[in-house]
Amino acid sequence: MTAIRPRRPLSLLAAACAALPLLAALPAQAQTVLKMGHVLAKGSHYDVGANTFCEELDKGTQGRIKCQIFAAGALGGEREMVEAVQLGTQDAVITSTGPVGNFVPEIKVLDIPFLFRDYAHARAVLDGKIGQDLLGKFPGKGLVALAWSENGFRHMTNNKRPIVTAADATGLKLRTMENKVHMAGYKTFGILPTPMSMTEVFTALQQGTVDGQENPVGVILASKFSQVQKHLSLTGHVYSPALIMVSPGVWGKLSEADKKVFQAAAAKSVAASRKKVNDDEANGLAQLKKDGMQIVEQVDGASFRKAIAPAYAEFAKEFGADKIAAIQAVR
Repeated sequence: MTAIRPRRPLSLLAAACAALPLLAALPAQAQTVLKMGHVLAKGSHYDVGANTFCEELDKGTQGRIKCQIFAAGALGGEREMVEAVQLGTQDAVITSTGPVGNFVPEIKVLDIPFLFRDYAHARAVLDGKIGQDLLGKFPGKGLVALAWSENGFRHMTNNKRPIVTAADATGLKLRTMENKVHMAGYKTFGILPTPMSMTEVFTALQQGTVDGQENPVGVILASKFSQVQKHLSLTGHVYSPALIMVSPGVWGKLSEADKKVFQAAAAKSVAASRKKVNDDEANGLAQLKKDGMQIVEQVDGASFRKAIAPAYAEFAKEFGADKIAAIQAVR
């Protein structure tokens, strides 16, 4: 009778190989890649905010949700991107409020020239009840706004002359955002406002289609406007907020836990963008001077405020004098 040999245990390698079909049969962890855009150059405050937001999403979801960032208007101008987010053909955007008032009219009040005293005032308004109540208006317009980010205080540049008083701006053809509140205010300074997508501005300045433009220091730096503009005047005439928005389609599919991750990522993004704005404001003027720009640091703000007084009467009719006063009263 032949002896029966005992079965040898499988080697670790053989056991692992035997398990492979079982592992292959398990569903892989689904990964979502969001398409996020903005109009400024890589390294700008928008780009810093976008990268921070995406890094925090990746970390907070253990890699389940990632982003692909499209900088410098690769997905279109701000209006086009807001429309795409609303339609769901783009997942997320960081945008100035410039065109957003066309979608959510209530936020136009924030675009009134000389409404905010300084950065601390603007941030307190946006982070407080007024700003949070305004964010609550977005879902009804087919948009989800996660947080107020920042663009900064806007200043005028041009190739004609230094601007010290409001009268110096008279007759200048300046590129503006597609924003009726801005344009109404600028007309009181005698400016000829020319609305144009941010993606077209450098070429328009280079070709002399417009005399100048107005943007925060960080945008002037990132967009290299010093190459095509001679004069910069620190008018600080408008504080320009920004928004981090996602499409309702993306938001509606998130679990409650992931929604909290998105909100926390947005808060980190805002902090990073504001720090970059602060750094650009502190260090950018030296670079712009080095690049050859002539800078007027002391502007006659009183002349601008006097010139815009008639427009304020119209703003009070449109937005309510009480709402404007409530914003101005925030300390």
